[in-house]
Amino acid sequence: MKKILASLAAVLTLVSCSENFNAAYLLSSGAKIAQAASVTDEQMKAYVSQYVQQLDAQSQVLPESNAYVKRVRNLTKGITSVDGTPLNFKVYQTNDVNAFACADGSVRIYTGLLDRMTDDEVLGVVGHEIGHVALKHSLKQYKAALRNSAIRDAVVSTGGTVAVLTASQLGDLGEALMSAKFSRKQEAQADDYGYDFLVAHKKNPWAMAMSFEKLLSLSNGGASAGTQAASSSSAVSEIFSDHPSTEKRIATMSQRATQDGYKRPAKK
Repeated sequence: MKKILASLAAVLTLVSCSENFNAAYLLSSGAKIAQAASVTDEQMKAYVSQYVQQLDAQSQVLPESNAYVKRVRNLTKGITSVDGTPLNFKVYQTNDVNAFACADGSVRIYTGLLDRMTDDEVLGVVGHEIGHVALKHSLKQYKAALRNSAIRDAVVSTGGTVAVLTASQLGDLGEALMSAKFSRKQEAQADDYGYDFLVAHKKNPWAMAMSFEKLLSLSNGGASAGTQAASSSSAVSEIFSDHPSTEKRIATMSQRATQDGYKRPAKK
């Protein structure tokens, strides 16, 4: 079972919002599965938002006065919405290397990622994750998970009304969402979105490739010393197994940046 709160992941190789959720069991009944498919995008966003609120309550969310939060506020200044969905950013205090964005517009960045990435690299990671939201990958993923979720009866029985889920139901939804993963094609599309995101914000898109390089180093245990490095290596390697080849993604982003005339910045 993959838990974002326990895993090292980083966006470009990153664990998605859905993989932050907790682990699934299936129900049958074709008619009810069809009903679950009729849940609207807005309803799905509302259910995801309920889960994110629970996740926030269980995490160490840093206050506005914190230096990490001030850095994120500066990095994301002017980035207020995606495809009409308002974005909200929070920082989790944890050594885990990760960031994720959810279909409801929630973006969460871990201090472990901020410690290891430059500003441009962090923004590339955020762009990649927001790409999954903008390209509707997240909503498709969540709806597919809901069709097999233990709470689908509670959801579809409310019709057009959003049900207030219990803690147990939120756990069941999380278990179902955990099993839903982005395809390799979707990950590649999110990489391209992150690249374009950097360019749109007047940043050097080489940061995408350099983010992958740091993640690859983490997966090999080379980013830091001691027990933490070993833990990071194991977790990142596990996450990498669900994503396209890291080396290939580095090459793709590097080639694109070179062709577009960008100079690789010095490593920091």
